[in-house]
Amino acid sequence: MAQVNYRLIDVDALDPENAFPAELLTPQFDPVAIGDIQALATQCRQLLQRGDQEAALQSALENVPYGGDDQGKELHLSTILEILSSIKQAEMTPILTRIYSSPAGTELLDVLMKYLYKGMARHNASNTATPGVSVHATGVSSVSGQGGGGREYGVAPSRGDGGGMSVLLSWHEKVVDVAGTGSIVRVMTDRRTV
Repeated sequence: MAQVNYRLIDVDALDPENAFPAELLTPQFDPVAIGDIQALATQCRQLLQRGDQEAALQSALENVPYGGDDQGKELHLSTILEILSSIKQAEMTPILTRIYSSPAGTELLDVLMKYLYKGMARHNASNTATPGVSVHATGVSSVSGQGGGGREYGVAPSRGDGGGMSVLLSWHEKVVDVAGTGSIVRVMTDRRTV
């Protein structure tokens, strides 16, 4: 009987998780030009100016630039944060309910959840407000120069978190109320990044 040197066995080759390289598990997307993302941001701002926050949010969530570069993805994040900050807190649940009841509603709320987590990560990484969100001396945050009127617009006074985090947490709570905790699980296991 021959002796086997177990220290020389490549255990990674025996792991079924390593049977497929990460490149095969991560879907490839067509590149998205920064100009297309800027055009979508302009379209969403026009909808906001007309007072159609729901259409702006739905349009932004339907046109996720998965194939965009980092700059384009940050621009789209800023657009979504601007839209979220413009929606009154009393309108959050009705808007989310209508989006959720649409044919692609589950996917759209999962995308929103991804952006909420990305915004929270940016907020914590910079220890300031999320890109595009500024905090005024009053402790109330606003997005892209639009003033916030306090809690009625989903913007709470700051408790040391810059105010931007409270907007994201309010939306997170409402998304979980409408879509359930399954949305969190789907976002955490999805390899597509926003």
